[in-house]
Order: sequence, then C-alpha cells, then structure tokens
Amino acid sequence: MLGCGGGAKLRHSLTVASGFVENLCFSGIAYGWASLVFILKNDGYFSDLCDITANATDPGDIITLTGEHPGDNIIQSDCSGQDEQFSLVFTVASFSMNFLRFPLGFLFDRFGTMATRLLATCLYTTGTLLITVSSPEQSALLFPAISCLITSGMLFYTTNAQVGNLFDSHRSTVISVYAGAFDSSAAVFLIVKFLYERGVSFHSSFLVLSVCSVIHVFRTFFLMPKTHIPYPLPDRYAYGVSCGGRRWKRGGERGEKEGGGGGERKGDVNAKYQKNAVLQKAESAPLQLQDKAVPSRPDQPERVASFRSCVLSWFFLWHLVWVAVMQFCHFLFIATVNPMLNRLANRDQTLVSQYTNAFAFTQLCGVLCGPWNGLIMDRHKGKPLAPGETKQEADLRSSSLSLFLTSLQCLLFYVCFSSPLLPLQYLTFILQVLNSAFIYGGHQAFLTIAFPGCHFGKLSGLITSLSAVVLLLQFPVLHLIREFLHGDPVYVNVGLTLLTLLTFIHPLHVHLHCHSLANQRRARAKQEVTNSGSKVTWNRLVGM
Repeated sequence: MLGCGGGAKLRHSLTVASGFVENLCFSGIAYGWASLVFILKNDGYFSDLCDITANATDPGDIITLTGEHPGDNIIQSDCSGQDEQFSLVFTVASFSMNFLRFPLGFLFDRFGTMATRLLATCLYTTGTLLITVSSPEQSALLFPAISCLITSGMLFYTTNAQVGNLFDSHRSTVISVYAGAFDSSAAVFLIVKFLYERGVSFHSSFLVLSVCSVIHVFRTFFLMPKTHIPYPLPDRYAYGVSCGGRRWKRGGERGEKEGGGGGERKGDVNAKYQKNAVLQKAESAPLQLQDKAVPSRPDQPERVASFRSCVLSWFFLWHLVWVAVMQFCHFLFIATVNPMLNRLANRDQTLVSQYTNAFAFTQLCGVLCGPWNGLIMDRHKGKPLAPGETKQEADLRSSSLSLFLTSLQCLLFYVCFSSPLLPLQYLTFILQVLNSAFIYGGHQAFLTIAFPGCHFGKLSGLITSLSAVVLLLQFPVLHLIREFLHGDPVYVNVGLTLLTLLTFIHPLHVHLHCHSLANQRRARAKQEVTNSGSKVTWNRLVGM
C-alpha cells in the first residue's frame, strides 16, 4: 500500500505525475480565454453592446453571429463595446486573482496544503458551474466565473510547486515542468472550441470539467501533505492517508508504523528533520539576511531571516519589479489578443479563428518549454562546489542566467506584438508561451532559493498582490486604446516594450551579488593563507 514500507517512492512518483496532469488539464485553463471568447461571441454574449445594422456597407466592420437555428443570422457592426467587455472580464479576473494572492498565501503558510486545496477546489467547481448555467442574457456571470477559475488555478499551481522538494537534485526542473504544464492547460479551451464547432454545447463541456473536481479532492487527501513538504526532506518522510486508516500526525509528517520491522519512532524522524532544518538554515544564512533584531549566540543555530527583512531586501524589490512588469505585459496581451486579431484580419472571422487556433496550439506546447528553464537552473547540480561556496549560493548564481533569458524573451515578445504584420503574430504566440513558462517557473524557483521556505506562500502572495496594483493600469490603458487610439494599441505596445527594459535590472543585481560573494570568499582564502604563513614564520623565529 501507499506509504507502507517501500511505498514512499511510489507515492512520490504518483504525486509528481498526478501533479503534472492536474497542472496540464486544470490549473491554467482560464488563460485559454481567446478560444472561449470566440465561442461566447458566436453565442451572443454581450451582443447588446453591438450596434445592430442590416445594411452595413463596409465588409471589414461586419460580424455574423449564428443563432440557435439555421438561418437565424444576425448581422452586426461596431462591436468594439463587446470586445471591451470581454477584455474587462479577463482584466477583472486577473486583478482579483493577484489581489487575493497575499491573503491566500498567508492561508497556505498558516493552515497548510489541505485547507488551500479544498478552497481551490470549491472555487474551481463554482467557476465551471457558473459558466455551465450562464446564457447571453446572463453574460455578467462571466465575471465571477473567470475570477474563480483563474484564482483556483493559481492555488493549484502554488500547492504543487512544493512537490519539487521531494526531488532534491531536480527541484527547479520539477517546478519549471509544472509551469510549462500550467501554460499548456490553456489549450483545454481550444478542445472546448473544437467540440463546440462539431455540435457539442460548451455548457456540456464545462459540466464535465466541473465533475472533474473529484480528481482534486482525491489528490488532496491521498497524494498531498496536510501542511507542507519540507526542504530538505527528512528521512522516511511520509504524507497523505497512511496504512490501516491512520491519518496525518503533527505537521503532516509521520514515520513508519511504530513497533516491529526496525521502523523509526516518530520522535526519531522529527529529530532528524529538525537536524536537517538547522543545517539548511546555517548553510543558507549568508544569503538570507539574518534577523538583526535578535543576534545569534554561539550555542544556538543562526536564525532564519524574518518576513519583514525579506520584504525589505533588494532581492525582493527587484524580483517584484521583474514579475510585475512581465505579468502586466502578458495579462494585457491575453485581454487584447482577440480584438487585435480582429483588427489585423479586417474582422475576417475565418482568419481570426485560424489564428486563435494557432495561438491555442502554441499554448499547448508550453509543457515542452518549462523543462528548459529548470535545466538551466539545475545545470550545476552534481558538480563540485567552489571552495567555501554554499549550495544556496550556487543555486542563486545559476538562477541569474534564467532571469536574464526570461527578460530577453519578454522584450522580443513585445517587439513582435507591437508589429502590425499579421503573419508575425505566429512568432508572437511562440515567444509569449515560451516566456510565460519561464516566468512562472523562474519566479517560484527563485523564491525557494533566495528566501526561507517558511515564508514562501506569503512572499509569493505578496508579490502577486502588489503586482495587482500595477494590473489596475489595465483599465485606463484599455480605455485609452478604445477611446483615443481608435482600437489601435501600437503606441501602448511600444511603451510597454521600453518598460520591459526594467526587468534586466534583476538578473544584473543577482549576478553582481554572486560576484561580490565570490570576491569575499577569495579575499578570506587569501587572508587565511597570509595568516597561516605569518604564523609559521613567527614559530620559526621563536624556535631560533
């Protein structure tokens, strides 16, 4: 059975595999918004915002909506108000998710994985059911529905990110693979679109997605811990429902069954865990800004940095800028990609559908992009450390290249998006998916490297919540595009392209920090050699 004897490795394998499936099929489905918008437009959602005309003369301004029965076609023009409303749905949803991430991160750190995942499952089920019962007359239901879906997806991804702790030498790779799967899950709405075009109601598709909530419940109780997966992993660590119906012990950890078979008692396992934790804290101390308020004593292990000192560090500030700028660019792209395709394709719905499908197919390939970032961050694993170098410093040094490549991808992505050439948007789609996979995987991996694990949920949530303040700018930006730029966002995109240059400060700062630490190590080594030589010389003089 799982969790019995040698079943720990099997449970770990099932956890990582099922986490991949969960991220691939459910976590990021809301980011397939462009495919869903195509369906909703065709069904007449927010169609009351279109100016209906039967005598439109400009073919580029005509949109034909298919009714419930053959021949029930409504010719409409000037649907910019409808486009803006769809953009507003995603903007409100993305802001809600980001704004709530800090309290949800506190929930994750304080109450653990089970409570967070149960909340995520409730939000996911609510979102899918709201879309199932929605109709063109109740288009406003899309606002809470997409907000619930995008928030639940981020919670699923956050709780799954800790699974990388089960595989020490591949921790960043696991996180990055999950980030790629998170991006690829946007293709679920493409599947819904294909089924819709073949006569399957999208309401039925969302009802099936709602029933899939049982998968999340199963993973929560059987394949995930009650609280958190610690790092480093203690010996004989186990989680989930145990043998003989026994459930979680304190902290979600337990040893093998006490008694025969040479199994360790729970106290032995906890003692080993505490010893590993002390060693990890001492090793990571130089990079984690020790809490100055309480000086450590020689007879006590060094204290882990406080949450306040982490938030006030330069690492946190530049990482916040790095995440906020790129996240704003990506969310604005998702919110405006459908109107952009309509404008560049002169509202040719066949061509728009072709490009929408291409974007969704590209999103499906996100799962192939995620591992690249993880391999970049884990490329030093298994190699000997430099003299005096800690594991955390090596991880941090390795992350600087990943951060730089992510910033470069975002710059190229928005250069292509700013171009008015429709065929070039294929390259835009590729760069967007590649960059998105790098952002989320690199973001989570960097937090696990640079800051104490006990603050992971709060720091991740705080960064996302503060990013929500930046996302508020989407509302005036969308209004600016519609009212003053006549639907052409080229000037806004050029401005955002220049803004992405700020993201290069973060990898530069990390690189300079690691370079400074390396110089300090060399200076200490040189000083030790000098002191040793002086001591030998003095001993010789005394001996004479």
